[in-house]
Amino acid sequence: MGKWSIRQFLTNRQQQSYVISLGAFCAGLLVVALACVLMLITIRGLDYFWPRPVQSIQFEMPDGTAKHVYAQINERHVNASAEKGTEPAFVFRYADAQHPYGRSLLVEANAVEAIGEARQAADILLNNGTRVFSEPLAIQLPQSQLGELTQYDDIQATVKAIREQIETVRNERLASVHRELASLDLRQVEEDAPARLRLYADFERWQQEVLRLETQLADYQLVTRFKDGSEFLIPLDDVDRLSYPGQLDWFGKMGIVGAGVVAFLTDAPKQANTAGGVFPALFGTVLMIFVMTILVTPFGVLAAVYLNEYAPDNHLTSVIRICVSNMAGVPSIVYGVFGLGFFVYLVGSNIDELFFSDALPAPTMGTPGVFWASLTMAILTLPVVIVATEEGLRRVPEGLKSGSYALGATKFETIWHTVLPMASPGIMTGVILAIARAAGEVAPLMLVGAVKFAPNLPFDGEFPYLHLDRQFMHLGVLIYDGAFHSQTDVRSASLMFASCLLLLVVVFVLNVLAVILRRRLRKRYLRGY
Repeated sequence: MGKWSIRQFLTNRQQQSYVISLGAFCAGLLVVALACVLMLITIRGLDYFWPRPVQSIQFEMPDGTAKHVYAQINERHVNASAEKGTEPAFVFRYADAQHPYGRSLLVEANAVEAIGEARQAADILLNNGTRVFSEPLAIQLPQSQLGELTQYDDIQATVKAIREQIETVRNERLASVHRELASLDLRQVEEDAPARLRLYADFERWQQEVLRLETQLADYQLVTRFKDGSEFLIPLDDVDRLSYPGQLDWFGKMGIVGAGVVAFLTDAPKQANTAGGVFPALFGTVLMIFVMTILVTPFGVLAAVYLNEYAPDNHLTSVIRICVSNMAGVPSIVYGVFGLGFFVYLVGSNIDELFFSDALPAPTMGTPGVFWASLTMAILTLPVVIVATEEGLRRVPEGLKSGSYALGATKFETIWHTVLPMASPGIMTGVILAIARAAGEVAPLMLVGAVKFAPNLPFDGEFPYLHLDRQFMHLGVLIYDGAFHSQTDVRSASLMFASCLLLLVVVFVLNVLAVILRRRLRKRYLRGY
């Protein structure tokens, strides 16, 4: 009997060891897979900011035409249609007199005659997101004078000052004249009234000032030369950044990366969301999550408190809990259709008829916007908050409730002053999960307010400053849309990976803030300080 017990004990230990080893292997495999995904996203995302060298490439076009151009090589790969053993093909973007703003091309390796780094060639990034690969020669100044390239920073500062003068005249002088004219139109002032004639004169005077400054601005141009010897003039007002990748050391390249990251976080998308920055999408994502959190937290907590503290323990309550749990498994697109049909078309249209009838038939609230998107995401994440809050409420010791009742507190006072503070870490857990779920959704947002490009932010200087009825941009929608434009452009694909990395960082930062708040609440209510 003793031998059999020892053998059974050893067998159980061996089986337990196998289970532990299998569990450790699966956990390690998941960690490795997650690390590989994060590494891929990080490497491809940082490639968007890293300066690529400008090459001098001599090759033969498919029609037999020989070309010698400045270009940036995007990738080298084996042509799928080529036979096994052949050399890889080159995918690069070049610039010449026919295509000064760049053209992507795939060329077989046997058609490339020579490749060499062009240290004298510059990567000229324009304000609209396009790039010019050429050799800067000089700077054209007013009265046909030529300036040295060493004066580039000083001349660019002069150009920037002229541009600021133009914007000042437009935003302060001309805008003021437009507002006064609109006021006269509302009062139906006659066309030949002295006040209107004075405004017309002011408008003409300031408009001529703008034209004079724009003419002066157009005199500043960057003289460049392509590899074939043809010259090309670039207005200095259009140049965002000029760099020589072949002449940069490691610190210089890191400076370019830093400037690119700042521009990525502060600029708007350009070139159909294939270049530029993602600030409107970042702002829209954070604003939508913030409004959603404000909406979902009180409703989720109240529902959980009712189910746990007030609802009777019967079959109906059990069915409600099952339905709440099953709501978390409903496809997100269903919530999007519900939000579009109920919130936008039904509730929004009724709001327009009651409060914005003067603006009809143009809808105000009866159109997709930030508020309806946030409300839809609040409905989507409501089950997560309810379940997490209920778990937190169940962990509150019954002795604390009994002690509160013994001291004469009512049920509401007990819940408000004892139960909810003790359950606040669980509530924050539900909020964290809701934020993580809402930040990555795309399908429902495309139906209720998120667009690929929004001309105005939901927040500006016009009253009431926060316009929740406006459509907005979202990082997930930007990534989804950009994926269809980056099939052949490696730099555009890198922009999408950089956006993915930023979305992960946003979710991580929001979760860290929520975890810090949860930890402080736990210390305060569970440890007594």
